Amino acid sequence: QVRLVEAGGGLVQPGGSLRLSCAASGSIFGFNSMGWYRQVVGKERELVASISSVGTIKYSDSVKERFTISRDNAKNTVYLQMDSLQPEDMAVYYCNLGQLGSRYWGQGTQVTVSS
Repeated sequence: QVRLVEAGGGLVQPGGSLRLSCAASGSIFGFNSMGWYRQVVGKERELVASISSVGTIKYSDSVKERFTISRDNAKNTVYLQMDSLQPEDMAVYYCNLGQLGSRYWGQGTQVTVSS
């Protein structure tokens, strides 16, 4: 089994920054993909960014140039540095790990962007 524990959400003013982290534990295999999704009430969960264990990165168009995803393979931890946050970034952010055909989710962390 895999457990994902997220941290770093909160309230920030427009233009501000937050850094999310997600630590994975349990049966983690060497090749996997970790990432961040977000969801607003009434809408589908959408990919924000992902990074594989060999460093392949994907971003959604809406966050390119503002968000940076990174990972520490030794700690099985993925990070999301979010800069220039806007009200439309407000959502619950979920950590995801994919390996061997299975996907695992964290409990979610709320990001609120408001003045």
